[in-house]
This record gives sequence, structure tokens and C-alpha cells, in this order.
Amino acid sequence: MRKRAILIIAAVCVLFAAVVYAAQPGSEDDPLVTKSYLDSLMSQETKFKVVEVPAGRSVICFAGTEMILRMGTCNIIGTQKGGVSDVTMGLDLPDGSAVQGNHLLIVPLDDGRGVRTSTDCLIMIKGGYEIR
Repeated sequence: MRKRAILIIAAVCVLFAAVVYAAQPGSEDDPLVTKSYLDSLMSQETKFKVVEVPAGRSVICFAGTEMILRMGTCNIIGTQKGGVSDVTMGLDLPDGSAVQGNHLLIVPLDDGRGVRTSTDCLIMIKGGYEIR
């Protein structure tokens, strides 16, 4: 009886070790959070930057980027999938629409959406973007 109990315990330990060994670190089977994963989350922009954009330039935003026009005039750059969300008004602003000052805009997808400036602008931006 005692030998049987030891065999069962040994088999359970071997089975447990095999499961732990087979799991990839950071996968669904082994959800250990690593420092590099936390660093990548913490490096994301958490506050707005004031960006000066000259007239005639475009600000192309990545998915989830937020913008607030503080000075100047600019128009939306939209795509076939839609425009930019004006959260202040609760509207989707299509390509070519004028941007109203002090409205919070959110870019939903990373597909080339953003704004094109008509005059020199100050835009508060939180998230990823490129000026072209």
C-alpha cells in the first residue's frame, strides 16, 4: 500500500513537471508577467504632448491616438473605412471635414488617418503619430 502511494505521488510530480516544462513562458498556459512586458506597457504615452505642426503638413496617427486642436485650422484625413471620431460631438468626421478647436479626436485604426494642416497648428497629441 505504501509503495502504491509513493508511485502515485511520483507519477503526479512527473506529470506536473511535464506540464510546466511544456508551457511557453508568457503564454496562456504560463501567464507569468515579465519585466520586459511591463516595461512595454509603461512606455506607452500616458499624457498629452503639445506638437507644433507647420501649415501644409499632415499628422498621421496610429490606432488609439488622441488629439486636441489648440490653435490653427486643419482638416481630417480619412480612409475608405471611415474618418476620425470626434468624441466631444459624438460624430465620425469624414475625410476633408474641418476640425473644431478643443474637441477630443480619437483615431480608431492604424490605417493612415489623421489631420492635414491649413495653417500653423498647435495640436495636443497622446499616442503614436508621424508628421509628413
